[in-house]
Amino acid sequence: MFQRLVLLITLLALSASAHAGLFQFGKRVDSPQGRYAERMLSASAPPQQGTAPPVQVDMSIDASLGAEAFSIQAKHQHLSITGGDARGLIYGALEVREQLQNGTRIDRLSTRSHTPKQAFRGIKLNTPWDSYRPSSALAQHTDAMKDLKFWEAYLDMMVANRFNAFTLWTMHPFTYMVRPTNFPEASTWTDAEFAEWQHLYREIFRMAKERGLDTYVVFWSIFVSEAFEKAHNPAAKNFYPHYYVDGDTSDVTKRYLRESVTQMLLEYPDLDGIGVSHGEGMGGMTPLQRQQFVDEVYVAGAQEANKTRPVKLIHRVPFSSGLSSGPGVSNDVESLTRAAMEKLGNQFAGPIWVEMKFNWSHGHSTPKLVKVHGGKLGDTYFKPTPTNYRVVWQVRNEDFFALRWGDASFIREQIALNGQADAVGGYFVGSETYIPALDYFTAEGQRVPWHWAFERQWLFYKLWGRLLYDPNTPESVFAADFTRRFGRAGAKLFQAYAHASQTPLLLARLYDSRWDFTLYAEGLLALQGETTKYIGVEALINQPPLDPAYVSIKDFVQATNAGRRFTTAKQTPIAVADELHARASQALALIKGIDLRRAPDDGVRQEVADVAIWAHLGLHLEAKIRGAIELQRLRTVGGEAHRQAALRHLSAALAQWDEVIRLSRPLYKDMRLTHYNHNAFEANPDNFFHWARIRDEVARDLEVARSAKAP
Repeated sequence: MFQRLVLLITLLALSASAHAGLFQFGKRVDSPQGRYAERMLSASAPPQQGTAPPVQVDMSIDASLGAEAFSIQAKHQHLSITGGDARGLIYGALEVREQLQNGTRIDRLSTRSHTPKQAFRGIKLNTPWDSYRPSSALAQHTDAMKDLKFWEAYLDMMVANRFNAFTLWTMHPFTYMVRPTNFPEASTWTDAEFAEWQHLYREIFRMAKERGLDTYVVFWSIFVSEAFEKAHNPAAKNFYPHYYVDGDTSDVTKRYLRESVTQMLLEYPDLDGIGVSHGEGMGGMTPLQRQQFVDEVYVAGAQEANKTRPVKLIHRVPFSSGLSSGPGVSNDVESLTRAAMEKLGNQFAGPIWVEMKFNWSHGHSTPKLVKVHGGKLGDTYFKPTPTNYRVVWQVRNEDFFALRWGDASFIREQIALNGQADAVGGYFVGSETYIPALDYFTAEGQRVPWHWAFERQWLFYKLWGRLLYDPNTPESVFAADFTRRFGRAGAKLFQAYAHASQTPLLLARLYDSRWDFTLYAEGLLALQGETTKYIGVEALINQPPLDPAYVSIKDFVQATNAGRRFTTAKQTPIAVADELHARASQALALIKGIDLRRAPDDGVRQEVADVAIWAHLGLHLEAKIRGAIELQRLRTVGGEAHRQAALRHLSAALAQWDEVIRLSRPLYKDMRLTHYNHNAFEANPDNFFHWARIRDEVARDLEVARSAKAP
């Protein structure tokens, strides 16, 4: 036994030595980013073969390549990685690492150069403390997000996928990060507790900077700590978990917030900037008053810090055009906001990034811009072309958290349609109602190769990040990652995901949505009245579409009853049902032959199951659409044949739902869901979701069809 142990230790030592010796670094870039690039490259090196000499690696910066660009040159036993800046150097090292991990030999590395197409490639990540919405679905991530191992893995993921901007969102972040010099009463932490928070934030920003990521703290307005409010304005409620409240514009609140912004930026040199909002917590204020508050408090605080160090700014467009915190857009507010930003000139480092929600809270719908938060967007921000700011689209995901998603064609089309204008600078992706930290999805007893929730959705992040960097990234890059992870089954899985991922997109185009809770596509849930519940056949018939090219079921039946036809430019419910059927069938056919018996763990089984679940959800939606059409025909023109056809289709829809339950029950826990707060501001403890838990709601469609009345 002892001899075996000695042999094992010897083999491990030899392996480690072989890995370390494959690369011999000559010219180096002596900076945190240069050392990170070396570390990432060294960690990926395959074992050195025989007595072959080590590969000479030279790393350098050449600004003439351009920001974030890189070049790789490989010849014999020499490898040269050049970055246009420190971030580009990291990307070059990661490109080499990826090729090595995919089995490419050192002497066959592809020599290539790349330049980014989108300047801002960001991720929105909310904290579970002082979260935008109170929910145990968010609070359950607290321990995970206080673990630096999570942050190391998450930031590694970001830079590996070519994201360059990390935005951390908290209602009121300041008392977690600083002890306000002139307002010590705002913080209730003990010295030990505050030291832990400060260490956490300092390490997050340090690791982000090491990886070449820009960092922003984004907050809502007007919110303070509860302790501050009770000390100075006891009648006000501008603190967690209160949201839609009147603005606290007292002088003491203005001073506290302005000084907190400045102090935070000065005490965290690795933090690049802030993001400002005007919406919630500003009830009773006009758009002009809101803009003045943002300028006089948050922007002024950042400008004060900017005298000492460079500061970057994200300016979110207003959410409201009236006195309430409710949604609304207007040309007057757009003009007011543009004038305020242009007045700042070039005081901040780089352009001001102007954030807008693409198709409100449900960006994974149609790639065509239909609306932003509050309604249709005018061209005020775009014409004439701005000189000191750039628009960044926020493509929110409030629709799929458990099931994996990945459709490169959707992202490519989104960028082609919306990312090319001179006024556009890039994109965010992220969620308000979901935090990808704790894996609260995977059922007990599953042997899986991931630890954190975001690692389950690796394809989502890889597609968005890499395609924002270069929308012409070939499909082979993503297919190779599937092959590396899952062997020969990988290529089929990648294709299957592209088809299966149409299910939530098609639902979101056909079924209009607005803010966060108004749709949850993977559960076929929507806010209906005051309650979040399954999208029953009645709702599906009557809800207008999001995409103007799509036709609602109600309008379709009315038109066809009158003998009217639709042009090919319109997507009828029948066409949607046909596409759902075709896509789901193709996805199921691609995974049919995948042999899971030799899989090393349950990871590939989960990936295959997610394709199947999406496909059966698509077939469920297809049958439901056909049943809804027949039901509406029964109600408008009569005929028992329409009732029987409706029952037949809705029975098929229920059978598909049962298949979803069969596939998902062994793999997925009951999952907490923020959407189950319904149309309320308070947390709902009864917030577990699983497809099995709502089967009765799905089956209710059959009773609706049985009891429907003909005219």
